[in-house]
Amino acid sequence: MKKYFLFLVVFSSLASCQSDSVEKPDNLIPEDKMIDIIYDLSILQAMRNSNQSVLDSNSINPNTYIYKKYKIDSLQFAKSNQYYAAKSIKEYDQLYQSVNDRIVKNKAAVDTLLAKQKRNDKKLIKSDTLKVQ
Repeated sequence: MKKYFLFLVVFSSLASCQSDSVEKPDNLIPEDKMIDIIYDLSILQAMRNSNQSVLDSNSINPNTYIYKKYKIDSLQFAKSNQYYAAKSIKEYDQLYQSVNDRIVKNKAAVDTLLAKQKRNDKKLIKSDTLKVQ
């Protein structure tokens, strides 16, 4: 019984380690474009979570917006995403790390601009209060 169980476990392990479990789609989205799409989806999701009214007031459906912007459809995105995910976990992780790096870089730039704006606002308020006196 133990031999059969061991054989079953080894066979199952080997069968599950197929290298080409997902075929490359004919209309595969290139990796750099996929990074752009995932980045935009992340930003839109953050907007949806923090201030849904901005999207609603501008009649923006995030998925429809992405599909039109990148001239893709939901099936093409799903198949491409599935292909990249099945290809290699390390490569898929690098894809998402590229998205994360871009978000961190852009957040730092926005934080710098906001700090500069805050300093300018303080200067403006200070100069206005000096004129009033």
